[in-house]
Amino acid sequence: MPERAKADVYALIEHHLDDAESGWSMGAPGAIAEFVRSPDEPTLRTPGAVATDRGGIRVTVAPGCRPLAYETPAGPDDHWNHAVALCLPVAGAHRAGRRVVTELGTDPAPLRSQDAGAVLFDLGLGTPTVDACVRTADPELLEILRAGCGRPLFEPGSPLAAALVVAAPHRVFDTALGRVEVYAAIPPPDGRSPDGPHTHLLPALMRAGRTHGATVPVPDGWVPCAHLYPPHPLTDRAGLPRPFDPARLTSFEELLARYGDPAQAEIATAVRAAVRGGHGPAAGPRPTDPPGRAALAVALRKLAHTGAPEGVLAGWRRSTPAPTDLLDPDGDPNSG
Repeated sequence: MPERAKADVYALIEHHLDDAESGWSMGAPGAIAEFVRSPDEPTLRTPGAVATDRGGIRVTVAPGCRPLAYETPAGPDDHWNHAVALCLPVAGAHRAGRRVVTELGTDPAPLRSQDAGAVLFDLGLGTPTVDACVRTADPELLEILRAGCGRPLFEPGSPLAAALVVAAPHRVFDTALGRVEVYAAIPPPDGRSPDGPHTHLLPALMRAGRTHGATVPVPDGWVPCAHLYPPHPLTDRAGLPRPFDPARLTSFEELLARYGDPAQAEIATAVRAAVRGGHGPAAGPRPTDPPGRAALAVALRKLAHTGAPEGVLAGWRRSTPAPTDLLDPDGDPNSG
């Protein structure tokens, strides 16, 4: 990895670790750890890392790390998600892929000094790009975890998964580009994820073995190992609606110009030119692959906020239905 390119990725990471409006995740569809923080929240900030009392993240720049900026449609209305996937070649991205609960020993690299000495257990989820672990120093929970070693976490009749929900040990999701740690409580199965750092475990999606959503234009031979979510023009850090912010839109479009997929950029440019020129969909691109269709859908949604002839835009929408088949039902950050 050229030093200039490496320095560029370092600068991107450090800038957004400093920005409390930016969010992060590590994992794969079905097994995700997310980190966000509040601007007024006390933080421990070190190079490449930030931690609070609710969780933290460390991002390392491994050789060959490649940022990929992208957007995907979200929901039936004029919303979209955006992200920067930090990708690695497949050979450097894969983790242990354990399929049974496994004791790993004392955590060698916790984000906070007070967590030194606690023991890591891989949950054995078999996810290709992340080792999803828990960490504890509690003697009672250590006994339960050790009794479950060598068996799948969700084995019928096993009490371990339920015990973890009650005990809420630290969750530690390790990838080839660092880790996310979550200290917050685990909600019950019928509860909602807390605001702030949290994890999602969805066995049905994990079994599919995906590394990213179909709309994410990851080049062949590469996989995402971490995701950055810069401030969005339509939502706050918790994903709640906010007034449209054109400055945030411009900021992310600069990342798209630098790190985006050229094929998606070509589609978005053609759609904007056609609509603003008063031309109907026959004059624009008609992509058939998921990343291309996502680019078209997002371009139309952006035009609804940035200005376009209403009649022309309506015509495009009639001939381009909301691509609900492009939306991942679990809402994993990897889908956008």
